[in-house]
Amino acid sequence: MRVKTTIAYNGTTFLGSQIQKESQNTINGVIEKVLAQLNINSTLIASGRTDKAVHATGQVLHFDIPSFWENLNKLKKVLNEILPLSIRVKSIILVDDDFHARYDAKKRVYRYIIKDTHSNPFENEIISFYPNINLEQIQQNIKIFEGVHDFLYFMKTGSEVQSTSREIYKTRAYKYKNFIILYFEANGFLRSQIRLMVGALLSLDAKKIQEQLSLGKKHKIKPAKANGLYLAKIKY
Repeated sequence: MRVKTTIAYNGTTFLGSQIQKESQNTINGVIEKVLAQLNINSTLIASGRTDKAVHATGQVLHFDIPSFWENLNKLKKVLNEILPLSIRVKSIILVDDDFHARYDAKKRVYRYIIKDTHSNPFENEIISFYPNINLEQIQQNIKIFEGVHDFLYFMKTGSEVQSTSREIYKTRAYKYKNFIILYFEANGFLRSQIRLMVGALLSLDAKKIQEQLSLGKKHKIKPAKANGLYLAKIKY
């Protein structure tokens, strides 16, 4: 039986989500190890990868389970009892056998969370601190990214992809309580694309962002810190 599983995690201590040969300290690696303890020996497929120290509130996985785990509520409970507290299973539902967490995804939503104050030891791992932010300017400039663009200059070098073109459907920058939230919804994202876009919003004016987006000129951008980035939702 194939199940669609939605999870949340604090990525601080993990080397990203994707399984790596040189380390088992990844989100998917830890989950697969726990599944094996429950006699679920299935390859774990995620909607996409998140990098080191990036978090998620709505990552989606699929895997196949044997019939003796037909009680999905019990499976969810057992998984949450065994998994580290930094990983939580939010839901497990039965899906068609041809469901694919990655290829069936239509839209991906990320949020970047900022406090425009100096850092503190209680939130450093889960929020990025950038004092003296011009929110009004960011609200105007973030809209530049909407539409279909070639994000070649907003991608980590060395990434292997068939196309660097992506469509961003919606962006927002808004204040929520003491936080500044940057919202990005797209058909997909390149490696480090969001962190580089946020870095551009924090350091470049509208003209320079447009120059870089149109591949006219590449400006020096420092990627925003990983700990402020959250994979929020996958839409199917």
